Amino acid sequence: MNKKTLTALAGAALLCACQPAQKGITISGTLTGVESDTLLVNILAMPPVENSPRIADTIAMQQGKFNLELQADTLPLQVSIYAKPTGNKALDMRHSIHVVALPGDVLTVNGSMEDYSVEGSDLYASLNEAEKAWQPTIDSLQTILKKHSNIDPTDLPEDSTITAQIQALGQRAMALHIDYIRQHPDEDASVFLASQSGSRMEEALSLLGDKAKNGVFSGFYQYLDAQVKKAKAREEAEAKIKEGLPAPDFTLNDLNGQPLALSSLRGKYVVLDFWGSWCGWCIKGIPDMKKYYEKYKGKLEILGIDCRDTEEKWKAAVEKHELPWLHVYNAGDPDVSVLYAIQGYPTKIVVDPEGKIAKIVLGEDPAFYEYLDELFK
Repeated sequence: MNKKTLTALAGAALLCACQPAQKGITISGTLTGVESDTLLVNILAMPPVENSPRIADTIAMQQGKFNLELQADTLPLQVSIYAKPTGNKALDMRHSIHVVALPGDVLTVNGSMEDYSVEGSDLYASLNEAEKAWQPTIDSLQTILKKHSNIDPTDLPEDSTITAQIQALGQRAMALHIDYIRQHPDEDASVFLASQSGSRMEEALSLLGDKAKNGVFSGFYQYLDAQVKKAKAREEAEAKIKEGLPAPDFTLNDLNGQPLALSSLRGKYVVLDFWGSWCGWCIKGIPDMKKYYEKYKGKLEILGIDCRDTEEKWKAAVEKHELPWLHVYNAGDPDVSVLYAIQGYPTKIVVDPEGKIAKIVLGEDPAFYEYLDELFK
């Protein structure tokens, strides 16, 4: 499949470790225009497995040729390949190869980091055929983008001719993309294409037939469907998470495995601190959080809500950083991060003594501490 229409999958998924192989995967080929003699490889599962270690490796290239042998279980894999930087150059994430492989696949990649094709499986036979429908539109879009590459898109007014042309071509390409799924509801390729449908993913998933939903990408389909439903739930919740509105009640288990309800803290100010041990800014903010917890202890309580950690990592982080306030574990049922429409970490939500949302602060922002000083002066 030509890179011009294959969106990189690595941004939305978590990397994972795979079990001992039942069937191997071979990806080989010839690349042009690569200065390095070493390729960097990242491997992701489809669906991604949360809280799993990164699988990264290197492979040697000889005269532009490479050969990658992978172990795989029953899960499809996403394989991302980058040229190892030479000299003092930084890794170029824009120019890379992304391949979807099933256990037993023997795939061939030819071309360059900017423009390549993949062949060797039924999946890619379908994807390559599908691409023919929208390739002329993509070519037109590429021509416009190349012609105006020196223009910063943020400097263009929304009603500019260039913006209108780009938007029209993008919508045309996506319409053809969706139309292919509509005409091929039972193909495995359609599940993958649905994952590339952006804001129209819900529509794309609804077009899939039972054969595709229950095929080799069944787990990936279920993951995508869950993500769409979670996004809708978060969008619906966002309208209710406003300053001045009641804070939704919830009950989660604390460090001792005992249920703790937000409503049980009624009568004082409560800071809901959505965080995780993986979140760099969350950890950087701990010293100030400790300082203000001690400063206003008795006037407010902090309830740390751990998100996207294993229970073991959560408890270890609380102990390591000696966090003195209350803590609960957001295991996802209910998912309080969705209930509160959390968009990033850390997010701090101040709930007043009557149970209403008083302040929402996204990120480790000095405005949060300024607000507390003003509140309790």
